[in-house]
Order: sequence, then structure tokens, then C-alpha cells
Amino acid sequence: MKPLAIWAAVTALVFTSGAIAQDRAAVLKQLAPTGTLRVGVAVAPNPGVGNVAMNPPRGVAIDLGRELAQKLGVPVAFVSYPNSGALTDAVDSGAWDVAFIPVDAARKRKVAFGAAHIVLQSTYLVAPGSAIRTLADVDRTGVRVMGVENTATTRAAATSLKTVTVTNVKTGGELFEMLRSGKADAIVQSRESLTALAARLPGSRVLDGAFLNSYVAVAVPRNKPVALAYASAFVEDAKASGSVRRALDSIGMKSSVVAPAGVTP
Repeated sequence: MKPLAIWAAVTALVFTSGAIAQDRAAVLKQLAPTGTLRVGVAVAPNPGVGNVAMNPPRGVAIDLGRELAQKLGVPVAFVSYPNSGALTDAVDSGAWDVAFIPVDAARKRKVAFGAAHIVLQSTYLVAPGSAIRTLADVDRTGVRVMGVENTATTRAAATSLKTVTVTNVKTGGELFEMLRSGKADAIVQSRESLTALAARLPGSRVLDGAFLNSYVAVAVPRNKPVALAYASAFVEDAKASGSVRRALDSIGMKSSVVAPAGVTP
């Protein structure tokens, strides 16, 4: 059966009051095989479109993970990673069941993406007093650009820059400290994440435009079509019900755009 057909079948069976026990069992077997929904999350100092903050847990993936677990009728656990790249790479370990992460070509080879829930735009945050005004200004000899290793935004920045080489760090906290301490001229992340960071560093500026226009979408380990269909149907329902919008607004990301219905990157 083709993925879209599976999606339609699972949606019809599981999202109706007449869902039969064996269909729920099939979903749980693939999506919560341990009896707990394990949501992989990338942790950063501030919650963004593709990461969360912990202590206490805050972010879109936290809200959606809790709602998905509630619909499944199982407990939820959050499995933390220092960045979305580390989260993606851990898929083969079997440590997580579902994640909500930025999409790019490299990740599509490792995980199965379903429905998108957020439109992702990535750009640069430049240091206070910087002469950098445009995206083109970043790509000049001597400009020190840094990003978090193995993330979609950093890979996209590295591809777009022809003169400058991006230096990688391991975490979002380290990335911000590099800019704050004057060791970086520009750092790369989603516009929403950078806007939050700019508020913590007076004089810093988020550049207009974007070097990456993509999506954040639900992801599950590959070869789990029933899990992917259910998770995708859940995301579509969360967009339609306003859950995604509320999750974004609750962390101050009122300008973030919810992906249109039916978008699967």
C-alpha cells in the first residue's frame, strides 16, 4: 500500500470513535513500542521552531509531544539532544519514537518525514556594531560565521556561502556565547530563534531575508508506515485545531507561520 493510502486508512480508522482495538494496537506497536511515547528534542537556551528549552520543558515539540501522547493514551518522555543533528543521528539507536525537526535533504536519508507544521526561514544574527547589513555582506573575506554542527540551517548556510567557511559548535548555548564574546561576527539559526537571542544581546541584529526556506515537520524512524501515517494525521489535526498556533504563541513566536494543510516536504 502506498504511503498516502496508509495515511488515509489510519486516519479513517484511528481518528474516529469507531476505531477497533487491533488498529490502535498496530499504531502503538510502531509509535510507542515501549508503552511510553518517547519524543526526541533538541535543547537550546531558548525554545525555537526546531528546538526546545528544558527546566521547565517549553517549546512546540513539548506541547505537541504531550498532546500526541494524550491522544494515544500513553505517558510521554522527552529524550534530549544538544542539537537537531545529534537527534537525527540517534534514530538508529531506537532511543526515540517521534520528533518535530527541520527538514533538509541529508535528514531525509535518515528519518521518515511526515506532515509539516511550521514554515522555517533561516538567516543570520550579527554582533552589536557590525557593519554587516545584508546577506551578501556576510559572504566576505574575514567574516567569522558560526553555526551548530550537523543542523539543517548550518548545512544550508555552508552551501550558500562561497567565500566564507562556517565554523561549527556543538550547542545553541555555545553558539550564542561565541557571538556575545566577540568570537563570531554572525551566527546562523532560524529567524525566530535568532529574534529571541537578539533580545538578550542589545545592539545585535537579525538580517532581513533568508538563505534557507523550508519546513519543520514530524519525523519517525524509517520503515514505520503506520506510525508515520498516524503522526502525520495528528499534525494535520493539530494545525486545524489551532494547537500549533497556540504552541508557537506561548513561547512568543507570534510571527512564525504555520505550514498550510497537506504539506509534506
